[in-house]
Amino acid sequence: MFVEDAQLYKFILDSGLVSKADLEEAKTESEKKNKRLGDVLVEAGKINADNLRRMQAYVLGIPFVDLKSRKIPFETLSLIPEPIARGHNIVAFKKTDVSLEVAMLDVNDLSAIDFIKKKVNLKILPRLTDTDSIKEALVQYQKSLKAEFGDIIQKETATLRMISEEKGEAVSEADLKKIAEDLPVVRIVDTLIKHAILQNASDIHIEPMEDQVLVRYRIDGLLHDAMVLPRQAGPSVTARIKVLANLKLDEKRLPQDGRFKVDMSNEKVSFRVSILPTYYGEKTVMRLLRESISGFTLEYLTFHGESLERIHKALTQTTGMILTTGPTGSGKTTTLYTMLDILNTPDVNISTIEDPIEYQMARINQTQVRPEIGFSFAQGIRTLVRQDPDIIMVGEIRDGETAALAVNAALTGHLVLSTLHTNSAAGAIPRLLDMKVESFLLVSTLDIVIGQRLVRRLTDTKESYRLTKDEFAELEKLVNLDRVLEALKSEKIVKPADTWEKILFWKPVKGQDDDGFKGRVGIHEVLKMSQPIKDLIMKNATTGEIEAQATKEGMLTMLEDGIFKCVQGLTTIEEVLRVVSE
Repeated sequence: MFVEDAQLYKFILDSGLVSKADLEEAKTESEKKNKRLGDVLVEAGKINADNLRRMQAYVLGIPFVDLKSRKIPFETLSLIPEPIARGHNIVAFKKTDVSLEVAMLDVNDLSAIDFIKKKVNLKILPRLTDTDSIKEALVQYQKSLKAEFGDIIQKETATLRMISEEKGEAVSEADLKKIAEDLPVVRIVDTLIKHAILQNASDIHIEPMEDQVLVRYRIDGLLHDAMVLPRQAGPSVTARIKVLANLKLDEKRLPQDGRFKVDMSNEKVSFRVSILPTYYGEKTVMRLLRESISGFTLEYLTFHGESLERIHKALTQTTGMILTTGPTGSGKTTTLYTMLDILNTPDVNISTIEDPIEYQMARINQTQVRPEIGFSFAQGIRTLVRQDPDIIMVGEIRDGETAALAVNAALTGHLVLSTLHTNSAAGAIPRLLDMKVESFLLVSTLDIVIGQRLVRRLTDTKESYRLTKDEFAELEKLVNLDRVLEALKSEKIVKPADTWEKILFWKPVKGQDDDGFKGRVGIHEVLKMSQPIKDLIMKNATTGEIEAQATKEGMLTMLEDGIFKCVQGLTTIEEVLRVVSE
């Protein structure tokens, strides 16, 4: 449904919105640069993007809707999950029994329309709108959720309070089960879970305190206060979560771990539950694991350039070892599963040993360790190599025995993928040597090591700025800007003649309802085992010496990759420096 340039030219000429001279100049430039006439006019500042959309709507005969100051019913708005609405600039605003009207900035976004059609099973009627309308509609997601959440909590906690006071602190297992299945508790926990999924939270913390229960969500790596419950609501909510996770209701002195799964809006989400006794009661932490991991690509995870080529080359090998490293919550597992997804073809046998199994993948044999009955990673690897695998994924290398078995598996004709907790890619090598892996075995098997962190991603509402000389001088102390500029030029992110003085950085716009960030993006370093690095390992070189050699061979460090992504407009310098602490 594109508007032909000839139609747009005639409409603008007739409307008199742009002078004929400017229009002719834009037409010539669009033909010369092979760009659309509308885009050239917007770039030149002759019309703004919203006016262009109004014209396109008129020419195409698609209704244009203004959603500013329009209250959309939450049940209609929530038909499109907030991440999809925000990512594709599409909002549901009017529903009938047979159709759903959606406001969009780009009616050619057929993938979004198709996704929504499958999800709601209604006829989708696209309407064009402007950026301000989309912004205001997206804000309504937060307001509606908070209102809905607050209303339910207020209505239901009075009943909970009476139950807790009536029963006192010493509540029997039978009574706890009765409380856990009580309607008010069920509603509160269901709403809490629903709210966390819609907010795209990665963890829910329920923390009992002296006079209240604090509920916090970890969103984009940072904890945010979500709700305060009355002190008496804590035991009831914990009991409900224990029932869901099939844990012992009357055990309050020992930590407990469990799992459960929910299906919300056709999205399956697994919850990993950890309950820990604290001074004021039991603290509950739930990790949310979305099962829609399949379908990611390395490019989607923002690998690029030389790093991307190194990983693809390593994935073509039939033997050897690929490691991903980083702290807890840095996206290592997502990177591993993305690589497994690429390797998952009908002609290979893939087996995994994990703790726990975070995502289910078709055609992959996944096994969970059970240390309480003696089934460890080491025991699992021993068994897996007898299962005729081509590719083995070990969830984590935690000890010397697991490390030795993983290296031996790579040595005996298998491709082994695993994770390791280290601060950098180069740090993985001394860590493995410390686990008593022989250096000659390491150089024979290790292929690449990926180091990574997650930084918060800027939303589309951001503003550009240039660094001052003093700011460049400070940044130069931390990162080799010449190497970053070279990478930016080689990947055509900036022009060949550009210098740092001309390059724009980005920051969130102040005064917004949110903090200007939504979602997270990876920053990476990919260390390739070259001959000079192998020689250094045999000489027991330090992490610093290995990293220095890797950078000589073209490896962008995590900090350098972070600055690269700042120039791309994905994140901010402050965010990169916050996450990568040297």
